[in-house]
Amino acid sequence: MKKFGFFSIMVSLISAATATVAAASNGVLVITASNATTNQLLVYNSSGALLQTVPTGGQGGVSGNAGGIEARGNLVAVVNFSSLNVSLFELGSDGFRMTQLIPTISSPVSVAFGNDHLYILGATEVESHRIFGSSVNPVPDGEVSLVVADGSAAQVGALPTQVVITEKSNMIETVNLLPEGAVGGIASPVQNIPANVNTPLGLITRGDNAYVTIAHANEISLVRDGAILTVTNSGTQNAPCWLALVGPYLFSSNSPSMSISKYAVFGPKIVQVSAVAATQNGDPTDIASGEGLVAVIAGSGALTYLSIFSVDEDGNLSLLQPAATISGAANGVAIVQAGN
Repeated sequence: MKKFGFFSIMVSLISAATATVAAASNGVLVITASNATTNQLLVYNSSGALLQTVPTGGQGGVSGNAGGIEARGNLVAVVNFSSLNVSLFELGSDGFRMTQLIPTISSPVSVAFGNDHLYILGATEVESHRIFGSSVNPVPDGEVSLVVADGSAAQVGALPTQVVITEKSNMIETVNLLPEGAVGGIASPVQNIPANVNTPLGLITRGDNAYVTIAHANEISLVRDGAILTVTNSGTQNAPCWLALVGPYLFSSNSPSMSISKYAVFGPKIVQVSAVAATQNGDPTDIASGEGLVAVIAGSGALTYLSIFSVDEDGNLSLLQPAATISGAANGVAIVQAGN
């Protein structure tokens, strides 16, 4: 009887957790990864309440990167740096479940969806995997070595005919895509890299544009057609590292200023609107936008803080709840509309 009672309690708890995630099926979910030795996907609602924890089947350990988690519809990819693989999750009526573990050629740091592919940036090269419905081909259909390839790779982003990549060893580069979307050829440095370039880090893509931070030069640049068109200084805020777009507004999370800045972007212009649009509890390590929200992961010592903001039509940020506290150095952040 005691065993049966314990089993009944466990079933009730699991059912309650599943029901909680299922109840969010018409809402917005914010996800990150624990980045621990036993890596886990952490699923929050827009109020910062933890709804679900799912093992990735791999080991974390990545740092100094962005885009370690990427979402497309109900699919989510998560890097497992130390085990050289990427986990693929699918969101259903009972929450997230892991559907694939995709081996990688080098330790993965960043992922991006685009052109019917999953692009995986490793420490020394970028690879492409074809997407078929809700599954990803575990065998790459393209792989290209990076220009520097010294382990300093930071982020990858998808454009219609290229991927754009940052390496912290002062390199911003592009890799051309073959007609069906696979990476091919060789990685090429973008033109017009500033002479004062110092630690390119985060990027965000939209259409043919890629906005790229040059963190230790306190600059944000616009890359289009393989060249830098515009470079804007971050003003009073140091080290703009990671980027998110909401309509005409570009948000940079700045470490070690522990702040978020707001810029207006139009044509080739990047204009700072607010040097401090919001503050953080620690040093930001990633930022994401979607569904009228901006989510930021920030680290401080042995803790990580997840802050979730609503965004109005003027790009003003309003913190929805006090930041959620995560034990350890969580990595990556993405926003998913449940029920897509």
